[in-house]
This record gives sequence, structure tokens and C-alpha cells, in this order.
Amino acid sequence: MTDDLGREVALPEAPRRIVSLVPSLTETLFALGAGPALVGVTRWCEEPAREVAALPKVGGTKNPDVEAIAALAPDVVVLNAEENRREDFTALTDLGIACFVTEPKTIHDGIRLIARLGALVGRIDAGAAIAAEQERRVRALVAAVAGRPPARYFCPIWRKPWMSFNADTYAHDMLRAAGGANVCAAARERYPTVTLAEIAAAAPEVVLLPDEPYRFTEKDRPALAPLAGTPAFRLGRVHFVDGKALAWYGPRIADGLTRFAAIFSDAR
Repeated sequence: MTDDLGREVALPEAPRRIVSLVPSLTETLFALGAGPALVGVTRWCEEPAREVAALPKVGGTKNPDVEAIAALAPDVVVLNAEENRREDFTALTDLGIACFVTEPKTIHDGIRLIARLGALVGRIDAGAAIAAEQERRVRALVAAVAGRPPARYFCPIWRKPWMSFNADTYAHDMLRAAGGANVCAAARERYPTVTLAEIAAAAPEVVLLPDEPYRFTEKDRPALAPLAGTPAFRLGRVHFVDGKALAWYGPRIADGLTRFAAIFSDAR
């Protein structure tokens, strides 16, 4: 297999011991039927809840315990180029541990990744079937949205400072496909720091407040007062949304697209 860094990852057989350092990949591996091979996950791996609760935790996505991972003797460790750190990847490969690095930037990358993970872990048929079903549903949803004028949106992912994302991100592509136009799309940085004055000037028609990585709740609404004059606030189009639907690629892609398409459709 070739991973998203362009590295060839050769395994002598389907892995019997897998460590996942990415919450969405952990969920995807269980969906593929590879759950019994998982021997370690991060403390942020939450789904499927009952199954991951019983697995050893090897730290966080940004600070995994490399020694603990090595002690589990994994046949392969799955990582993400954005969620995990290069130094941890280097430490693992220096120990001779096979690593498969992912970096989907579009929803179609995410769908293809399902099939590729299936092949990596010896679940080829399951991977192909899940990917095909996701592709079918996504194509139908995109076709239904086609022709509608996009709704301008602002979606912060952090507060203090306020941060969002540009066009070179998975979250942007999810919301683009659903019928949204990102007011931060042209920012130079993938995750730009912004001011609410700048966002107010862009006049978003929809504001999306996800519950991860920062957990936005009603207590954060007063801090958004500078946006009170925007169409989003004047027309009541401020939505608290599931961060997993926005950023977790895998078997929940089509469900996420459905939710966001409905939000943007209501704005039109």
C-alpha cells in the first residue's frame, strides 16, 4: 500500500495487531470489521464507545506514548499527517514499526480512504462496499444541491483566538459539497486566526458552531455579539453542530453531508 505521504507500506500479511492514533480511523476500522485487531487507541478515540472503552489508551493524538505503543508490538500504526506529530511518526519508524499515514483533504479522499484502509487490514470487500455506499449517497446529495446559490457561512473551530479554516481543508470541502461558501476560504493559512470584525464585514448568512475541537455551547453566544448585525444572526441562522459530522472522515461522511445540506437549504 502507498500512504498519503507517498510511502510504500509493505506488510507480510493482514495485520493482527493495530494501533490507531486517529479517532475517525478507529471508528472506520471497527466499521470495516477490524476491531478485534485493534490493540491500542488514543484517549480521544470515542467511537464506537463500548468497544474503545475496553482498549488500552496510548496517550493523545499530539502526545502519544511511543514506548507504550512499541510495547504493544503492533504490526501497523495508523496516523494522520495533520492530527499527529511528525516527531512521533519518526520515533515510531525509527523503532522499525510500520506506519500508515493518511491525509484526506476532500470528502472523496475520505471515501477512497475507507477502501484503502480495508485493503491495508485485509478487509477488502468490506472496504469496497462501505466506500461504494458512501459514494452513492454523496453523489445523490451533491446532485440535489447543484444549482442552488451557495450560502455564505462562518465556522469557527477555536476561540481565544478565533480560528477557522481555509479552502485547503477537509471541513471546507464537506461544507462546499453541502452548499456552503466559506467566508475564510481565501485565507493563506489553513487554519487562520480571524477577528469577528473581519467576519462581520463578510456578512455570513449562516454561522456553524461545532462541538470540537473547541466545544461551542450557548455560553459562547454572547462573545459573538460583533456578528449581531450579520444576516446569520438577524435571521436566526446560528447552529450548534456536531464536530464529528464536520471533520470525521469515514462511514459518517454521507450523514454529515445530509445534515449540512439541510442547514444551507433552509438558508435559501
